[in-house]
Amino acid sequence: MTTTVVTTHAAGVTTLRLDRPSKKNALDGATYRALTDGVRAAGEDPAVRAIVITGSPEVFTSGNDLGDFARIRAGSGDLAAMDFLRALIACPKPLVAAVAGWAVGIGTTLLLHCDFVYAAPSARFRTPFVDLGLCPEAASTVLLPAIIGPRHAAEMLILGVTVDAPTALAWGLVNEVVDDPLARATEIAATIARRAPGATRTTRALLRRVTAADVDAAMAAEQVAFGERLLSAEAVEAATAMMTKRTPDFAKFT
Repeated sequence: MTTTVVTTHAAGVTTLRLDRPSKKNALDGATYRALTDGVRAAGEDPAVRAIVITGSPEVFTSGNDLGDFARIRAGSGDLAAMDFLRALIACPKPLVAAVAGWAVGIGTTLLLHCDFVYAAPSARFRTPFVDLGLCPEAASTVLLPAIIGPRHAAEMLILGVTVDAPTALAWGLVNEVVDDPLARATEIAATIARRAPGATRTTRALLRRVTAADVDAAMAAEQVAFGERLLSAEAVEAATAMMTKRTPDFAKFT
């Protein structure tokens, strides 16, 4: 059975690598479930001290597989992404991300739940929810303004601007821009693995205590809104336009 997530373990660090090159690492239901299982297993394993999430050197992830959205509209799919996001939020272990190439949609918003993010010069971050007739998810309406400021968050979430690696660094979206982000992420994860595990978990929990309630509330509100938007006429227009390679026409909507 083929897998779209390659899991490795070494010296207290679990690495989850997206491996769906034919789809530019787009996240479908099976990939979300594999990520969810990987994060939960690592979180529960006392031998694991840190978790690294990465993609390929060419692309982190092109975002949610749009085919899954079509299946959900047809009533034959599920929002497996929500289970993955909940697993990230509940994970007690430090999360370290290594990003190269495009990080689109949830490829960017999942990073908001990571403790450390390292980017290659090629990294590009984009959250085109409005372009798709959708709305943000992953508590990004709370976390993104807190991390990069409300003005920049509006640029990303409303205008869907593409943020390059130097800008992401200047805004505080990533920790460092390095030629080999996976090597740097692995180095940081190994450093975490050598530190006192209980003290690390406690410190991490304390760092997150202020936003915890807001994250839960945002997730709940966004999930309802996202489900409604996914079935909206605007989202159908965006999907149809994409399939027929034309610009969506939102002028008819109020």
